[in-house]
Amino acid sequence: MTKLAFDDAAARWRERPKPMDQSRVADLIAVLEPHPRGLRRWSVMRAMRARAEKANRDISPKFEDDVERVFRRFCEGDNVRAGITNASEEFFFRPKETAGEVWAVRKERARAWLESPAAF
Repeated sequence: MTKLAFDDAAARWRERPKPMDQSRVADLIAVLEPHPRGLRRWSVMRAMRARAEKANRDISPKFEDDVERVFRRFCEGDNVRAGITNASEEFFFRPKETAGEVWAVRKERARAWLESPAAF
């Protein structure tokens, strides 16, 4: 394997969601899907904690940081996405017509991502 091919493969591997991130992405989609106008960040975090507790998953001290990192990883126009050009993975967004920190999901894109073999 050439160095260029290795670097390309390593970059693709770093971009892929990790197993915990994948479950957080699925949970975020499930939390935001019923709310077409989005939810405030605080409400999203409360719902995410409730889902984690119900599923008997550990809630780390950095739980909210992890959830926000995953949101930003798949968010339209976020600086974290700089250099990642796959627009089909941009299924979260911040509605422009709302005040404050509101998160929302583009249902069609999110469902397509969940159904793709690359998601899990």
